[in-house]
Amino acid sequence: MITGERMAAVDENAAALGVSQKQLMESSGNAVARVVRGIADPGARVAIVSGRGNNGGDAFVAARFLDAYDVTTLLLGRAEKVGTEIARENWEALEAGEYDVREVPDSRTLEIPDADVIVDAMLGTGISGELREPEATAARAINDADATVVAVDVPSGFDADAGDHAANGVDADRVVTFHESKPGLEDLEADVTVADIGIPAAAERFVGPGDVSLARPDERAGRAFVIGGGPYTGAPALAAQAALRAGAELSFVAAPDTVGGEIQGYAEDLIVQPYESDRLTPDQVADLVDTAESYDDVVVLGPGLGSAEETLEAARAFLESYTGPVVVDADALSVVPEVDTEATLVCTPNRRELADLGGPEVDDLRAVLEEIETLSAELGHVILAKGEEDVITDGERTRIDRSGVPGMAVGGTGDLLAGIVAGLLEHAEPFEAACAAARVNGTAGERVAETKHGGLLASDLLEEIPAALWGGDDE
Repeated sequence: MITGERMAAVDENAAALGVSQKQLMESSGNAVARVVRGIADPGARVAIVSGRGNNGGDAFVAARFLDAYDVTTLLLGRAEKVGTEIARENWEALEAGEYDVREVPDSRTLEIPDADVIVDAMLGTGISGELREPEATAARAINDADATVVAVDVPSGFDADAGDHAANGVDADRVVTFHESKPGLEDLEADVTVADIGIPAAAERFVGPGDVSLARPDERAGRAFVIGGGPYTGAPALAAQAALRAGAELSFVAAPDTVGGEIQGYAEDLIVQPYESDRLTPDQVADLVDTAESYDDVVVLGPGLGSAEETLEAARAFLESYTGPVVVDADALSVVPEVDTEATLVCTPNRRELADLGGPEVDDLRAVLEEIETLSAELGHVILAKGEEDVITDGERTRIDRSGVPGMAVGGTGDLLAGIVAGLLEHAEPFEAACAAARVNGTAGERVAETKHGGLLASDLLEEIPAALWGGDDE
């Protein structure tokens, strides 16, 4: 089962692996044609009612595989308004091949010819809510027709994320959906065919640009609240700056007053909130929780805190009290297995820290995927295990991120990763935020390595995070 939103990400990942959207459209259209051929004899009348997106493009391809049938393709709208290049190319192929194609610029002029089969290709995944014109009029005509209705991917008016079906949507007899079934299709009174269209398994297994698209912020929002520093000062500063680069509106650092000025000195964009002490202790926890709860902060707990027993006790107390999202990193990770918390945690351990959580200590994380997934399920938290290849899991779903360069073994890149996760948690659910953050961090490193080679520093990556997240001229 896959949502429409996730399906769009998988399509994008497949394109990055070399399987283009055009190839997938060809396979999808062929799959639709196979179903039509299975329910109607050659010579039967087929009416295709298509929209101007890729759903319509799939049907344009299907028309070419139905030469033994009497096919009429109706386009709702004008051909110059077809929304994607590949759909337009397939429409133009029908025109050039002298197929029976007709534009319907106004729903009042819609007239579906008598047909044995009607193919509904008006709206696919990504569209929800009640149908508007011209699709509403077309849906009524399709539903009123004495024909078998075959829907492309989902019936028009069906929400492939929530599984809801609009009251004025198309009532399909058959649905040809692609790659995997969509939530709610099984509840329709329709026969559902799941067609394999050649998407590589790697498009789901490996984090790709589609995963970044899922978590990418549309606008700045939210506060990152980094609780760190004491023995070390660079780590919380890097994490807080990375959160800003990844879309946070504000980034605060709560740190001992003995190092607050030093942390502030790293970047004027940070807001440092010092407390009286030379390290985090249980005495500060209540105030920190109140601040984070008051502002619905995304907390980053751990960078530069150190491993003093009273600091770890404070980390425990914070997690037991806070109820919002927390990215747990560095020494704070060691307390996670013993903490009962209502907070939503994303844990970002390196090899040693993964072992402290109760997982295996190995260099090749891919070799122990099941063990990491089991650990995540037992803890009840998302794990983003850092290595040459990162492993991200929520105990049910597991992905591998292959981005990055060897030079990123330099200190500080893990702090950046924690900050990027925090920046994305305002916009995406934890597993998706963690997957995207791993890719963004690795891609930023790849961009820096083009000029810095093996001598890159973690701070060098900061300027490349936006390009890795939103795209740049050389992407």
